[in-house]
Amino acid sequence: MILIAAAGFFVNAHAADSFVIKDIRIEGLQRVEPGTVFSYLPVQVGDTFTEEKGAEAIKALYGTGFFRDVQIQAQGDVLIVIVDERPTISRIEFTGMKEFDQEIVRKSLKAVGVAEARFYDKALIDKAEQELKRQYIGKGMYAAEVVATVTPVERNQVAIYFNIDEGPVAKIQEINFIGNKEFSESTLLGEMQLKTGGWLSWYSKDNLYSKQKLTADLETIRSYYLNRGYLEFVIESTQVSITPDKKGIYLTISIREGQKFTVKNVRLAGELLGKEAELMQLITLKPGDTFSSAELTKSTKAIAEILGSYGYAFATINPQPDIRRELSEVDLTLVVDPGRRVYVRQVAISGNAKTRDMVIRREMRQFESSWFDSDKIELSKKRLGRLGYFTETDVTTQDVPGSPDQVDVNVAVKEKPTGAVTIGAGFSSTEKVILSAGINQDNAFGTGTAIGLNASLGKINQNLTLSQYDPYFTEDGISRYTDLYYRSSKPLYYVGDPDYQIKSVGSNIKFGVPYTEVDRVFFGSGIEAFRISTTANTPTPYLNYAQNYGIAAPGYPATLTTYNVPLTVGWSRDGRDSSLIPSDGSLQQLSGEVGTPVGNMTFYRLYGQYQKYHSFSKGNILSFNGELGYGEAYGSNPFPITKNYYVGGIGSVRGYAPGSLGPQYFNTNTGTYQPTGGQSKIVTNVEYTFPVPGSGVDKTLRLFTFVDGGNAFGTNINLVLKYSYGLGLSWISPLGPLKFSYGIPVKSQPTDNIQRLQFQVGTAF
Repeated sequence: MILIAAAGFFVNAHAADSFVIKDIRIEGLQRVEPGTVFSYLPVQVGDTFTEEKGAEAIKALYGTGFFRDVQIQAQGDVLIVIVDERPTISRIEFTGMKEFDQEIVRKSLKAVGVAEARFYDKALIDKAEQELKRQYIGKGMYAAEVVATVTPVERNQVAIYFNIDEGPVAKIQEINFIGNKEFSESTLLGEMQLKTGGWLSWYSKDNLYSKQKLTADLETIRSYYLNRGYLEFVIESTQVSITPDKKGIYLTISIREGQKFTVKNVRLAGELLGKEAELMQLITLKPGDTFSSAELTKSTKAIAEILGSYGYAFATINPQPDIRRELSEVDLTLVVDPGRRVYVRQVAISGNAKTRDMVIRREMRQFESSWFDSDKIELSKKRLGRLGYFTETDVTTQDVPGSPDQVDVNVAVKEKPTGAVTIGAGFSSTEKVILSAGINQDNAFGTGTAIGLNASLGKINQNLTLSQYDPYFTEDGISRYTDLYYRSSKPLYYVGDPDYQIKSVGSNIKFGVPYTEVDRVFFGSGIEAFRISTTANTPTPYLNYAQNYGIAAPGYPATLTTYNVPLTVGWSRDGRDSSLIPSDGSLQQLSGEVGTPVGNMTFYRLYGQYQKYHSFSKGNILSFNGELGYGEAYGSNPFPITKNYYVGGIGSVRGYAPGSLGPQYFNTNTGTYQPTGGQSKIVTNVEYTFPVPGSGVDKTLRLFTFVDGGNAFGTNINLVLKYSYGLGLSWISPLGPLKFSYGIPVKSQPTDNIQRLQFQVGTAF
């Protein structure tokens, strides 16, 4: 009998000569299939077996990682392979893990070979244990202990338990700078995310050490100096010291500032494609300026983008400084290499678990099989951002292997919840409690179509609206908006007569036709029916309205029904970078509504709006909103009071009750002045938005200050505006965009209806 052992690959003393294999038998298998073993064996039936082939077979089977022991025996002309399988991992459990998501950790362990149904390897388990410990240290949790326990279970399996004692996160006790002369330590600390702690540290956790945050802070400090002319700035060392109890961290950052440089000359070199004059206009760093890395980066990026718009997707601009230290000057040469001109092979989309591909593709302006154009890439990204379906949108390019003149465009999105079930409540001195509820889906079934059912119930106003918006009613991008609504109200906050109210039922349809990337014209029509029940107690403005439209005498119980068949036209230009959280660009709208003689309400209304957003550093945004509305009657009937504009409240002039500004009527039944709205209105808002201190540049939770002005007017426009100022909080919550504001009216009058604290879901101002 021939015996070859794994340890030495030897033949025993009774070894026979080589022989022709007539059969191969596998012994010891429990979970591995015999066919798997045969596929790895370098010998088969009919081969001549030798000692060398036996050693080769053992080496091949060991290399699979399936077995911890392999022996080969020969009985006559039968080759016997005896294996001892490694146990497989039946399950992996974590105890005490709070800092990391367990599913994410499982995926990372799987990448290094530690996963359920994989074969157990002690070396890999030890490696996983050390990697977890390293991850905790990177989070500043130096006291964390990770111990892996292996427990055998049935059927040659093992269970792996990672027992974790996370311990406390090390807090930063002190941050020191060495070598700073031009800028104070407090100035440099103000540029860092990491702090020694403050009153908001419980929320921001800025005093908890993190290696990633420190790396980012060091880069921020470097950029701070480079943007102020210190071209040779160097961070010489960073020392992280931990206290014996592993709860405190001391940071010492040693820097060398160097000298401040001024730009002497700037020129272009390389392959300029005959566009030197055009490219020079894009360079913002001019002779005599203090050197700025940010301005240099801005210039090189602008050149790369303009070359990208000509199809050169991989253009590189290499700045080469020529430093003259004795004069504190630097000459800059920007070497341009446009690379090759390429076209797009395919557009690949990822991250859209719900949104259908076609919803994303129809917003893309970079098409497949066409020349690459960076302007179209950027435009596509903005259009995707304006959809409001995604919190993040990233568009990148990738080489096509073997095709130097092709690239793939990869669109990666991160979806946000687009559906909301909302329940709200409000309070005013007249309506008391106002309840509202709604079911809205902005991206129904992933098609991009928005549908909504909303209702509100108050002592004065009740509304029920069903709406649907299809942004691509046709393949050419013509949109369609339809709604059906029922409204009931007791105007002027009149509650003295339960029989007096206005009811309206209507439906509208509107189409939008795009004619540029940001411009769209609208047209549509609808039908509305207004039913007013009048009694002797009906407020004078509404009784007069009813008499003008057909009720002969005041004070008699009667019912008036008026009809409106309006025609609407409009135009909008939306150049904002996002409809959800705009930070740059503008929105402009104009619209008109005409009540046609088909109904008995003959009037027209004009409306205009302008919004502008400007972003500063670190998430600070200054925004402006302006609105104008004007209405007039034509024909024999007066302007319908049911079409009045109302001003006041969040969304117009904060600090005043919703709809309370403008012309007023003295209600003799309640002894109070009540608003009637007006044929015209003016609203202006200036808002400054900034991140919550300690939250970094988090866009979902922000503070804002504001100044509002506006009013509604009757037949005479006197341009006397009401003003307010205040502060507030905006939050992109799971229920949708929420906005809370506290407004303080300026020079309010006794007849004003003040409401300082207000909130609303979904408005921009």
